[in-house]
Amino acid sequence: MFYFCSMKNDASSISGSGYEIVFSKKAYDSLQAHLASTSYSSIFFLVDNNTKKHCLALFLEHFPDLEDAPVLCMEAGEEYKHLGSCEKIWQQLSDLGADRKSLLINVGGGVVTDLGGFVAAAFKRGIDFVNVPTSLLSMVDASVGGKTGVDFNGLKNQIGVITHPKLVLIDTQYLNTLPAEEYRSGYAEMLKHGIIQDPDYFSELSEFKPLDQSTIVDHIHHSVAIKNKVVQQDLNESNFRKILNYGHTLGHAIETYCLTQPHKENLLHGEAIAVGMVMEAYLASQHCGFAIDSAEEIRRVFLGIFPKVDFSKSDREAILALLKYDKKNSHGKTKFVLLHEIGQPAIDIEVSAENLNAAFDFYLGA
Repeated sequence: MFYFCSMKNDASSISGSGYEIVFSKKAYDSLQAHLASTSYSSIFFLVDNNTKKHCLALFLEHFPDLEDAPVLCMEAGEEYKHLGSCEKIWQQLSDLGADRKSLLINVGGGVVTDLGGFVAAAFKRGIDFVNVPTSLLSMVDASVGGKTGVDFNGLKNQIGVITHPKLVLIDTQYLNTLPAEEYRSGYAEMLKHGIIQDPDYFSELSEFKPLDQSTIVDHIHHSVAIKNKVVQQDLNESNFRKILNYGHTLGHAIETYCLTQPHKENLLHGEAIAVGMVMEAYLASQHCGFAIDSAEEIRRVFLGIFPKVDFSKSDREAILALLKYDKKNSHGKTKFVLLHEIGQPAIDIEVSAENLNAAFDFYLGA
């Protein structure tokens, strides 16, 4: 477990596409002002089992007037990020009289903010929502950028829309509720931000250790700023925004496979993406002129933070078969985000089947 106080009040807000990402006390002040200026007919919370127990009360300390607002609760975990969960929430919203002037406040990690944003975007053709990320992964990645959606038939994020919240509220106080593996999961995305845009940031994060209050605030803010800058240049992921998917082509396939196979231990998103980033560093060395020494450094960093995952021959075959469902595919071809150098990504790269198999060997050190 990692322990942090709330953020300093002077953390600057970041402007997204028609919304603000606001930090610490300023976040709550911004939401208070938004609620005062907007005549919502009703307000609802969406949480999961964990955030209902550990986080909602912390949020309500700032909003005692909302203590009687209805709380919609979903099961915690990626395995519940599907349309069936959405249907239950839509039914509850309907039963409770929600209308197009209602507000949904998503208090949770990436599953809650992804699914909650999609629920809001589809309900009565769109109601407002606010994201209150409670995990490091959601703070630095999932709650920012407007991607919402659910998994379909076990495949990651196959159904969804890009739509933006009214506000994102970030307070490191919620990180106190996280187990260590969830913290590491978010840390993987922070490392990714450095790999694709900021070599010095990647170097700074490479030696993993518990971070003090001022450092974690600065790093979260920096990661959000990197992601937001990329998103602002390509809101609908038609080109440049694809760089945020570094590690995700193989990583999502690995995450899906482990989630659906009883003999494999489930991997958190960041754990699977960490594997994907190592493997795709190798692919970059074969297809984009990326220095093999740099690929080996990426492997050293990630294997120093995340336990190594073993893959049998049949595991590999099944994972590679899942690549055909990747969202970046075009005209029946799987496209990767790779690297020319750390900080210089390359998009829409096709790779050979031979090198895909070799990437597993590279990851395992074979």
